[in-house]
Amino acid sequence: MITIVGSGKVGSSMALQIAMKELDKNILLLDIVEGLPQGEAMDITHLLAERGIDVHVKGSNDYGEMRGSNIVVIVAGVGRKPGMTRMDLLNTNASIVKDVAKKVAEYAKDCTIITVTNPLDPMTYVTLKVTNFKPNKVMGMGNMLDLSRFKSFIADAIKLSEHSIQALVIGEHGENMLPLIRYSSVSGIPLTKFLSNEKAKGVVESTRKVAAEVIALKGATIYAPANAVTHMVDAIVKDRKEVMPVATYLNGEYGVKDICIGVPAAIGANGVEQIIELELDAEEKMWFMKGVESVKSAVSGLAL
Repeated sequence: MITIVGSGKVGSSMALQIAMKELDKNILLLDIVEGLPQGEAMDITHLLAERGIDVHVKGSNDYGEMRGSNIVVIVAGVGRKPGMTRMDLLNTNASIVKDVAKKVAEYAKDCTIITVTNPLDPMTYVTLKVTNFKPNKVMGMGNMLDLSRFKSFIADAIKLSEHSIQALVIGEHGENMLPLIRYSSVSGIPLTKFLSNEKAKGVVESTRKVAAEVIALKGATIYAPANAVTHMVDAIVKDRKEVMPVATYLNGEYGVKDICIGVPAAIGANGVEQIIELELDAEEKMWFMKGVESVKSAVSGLAL
């Protein structure tokens, strides 16, 4: 069973996309708001029935129903409002995520957790510490979402198919994220062959800022986060060993210890199965470490 904790627009969109890909026969939507997960589950079920997809989606307010889940996605928390940064949500969402993480540890102690709640990297760390799970069993979505935005801006800049683009974003899921032009390519051809330094800087800056723009226009980001999580769930369920950027616990990698932040990792049935260390140049290292310090500062003030 796959459980999604938080049944708002993002959580319900995840349930729909996961069900459409038939990644599990049973999907549970959990929420503290009575009626919301049940209504979302009914709506999704009606769509699946017409499509002939034999996946059972259930909504509940009882955390006990997640018992035995293989994967739990934590979306619960307050979302960003226009003008807010992700870190503005820190204290409120830390309290919510701590409560959820305790319940996950109680009812689904063998699961793999994907954290989505912002600020993403600190909340992944909170989840890991509260559950006391092995580090490979807890990961955060952040850079997978950033990656989708980065690829979109690359495609727009070079006027070539998104299908040809391989790209990478690491670091903090926030203002200090690190879109890696140097590690991105077009069908294996280095991206630097297609973009001038000036255009490359514009693509990177747009990637860092676009989430705030989407939120200002429509109030929340929904479909791209849902797609990012579905991609991660697919890699776990099908044991793909697929390399993707996720927030994970570092214990010396990249010269960093006791922090969760985005890096490339092989994702499979055991969760984070391998962390891949990249050689970063001086500017890349500067941005990566800015993110590290931001996350460290955030978690230092939390009681865990």
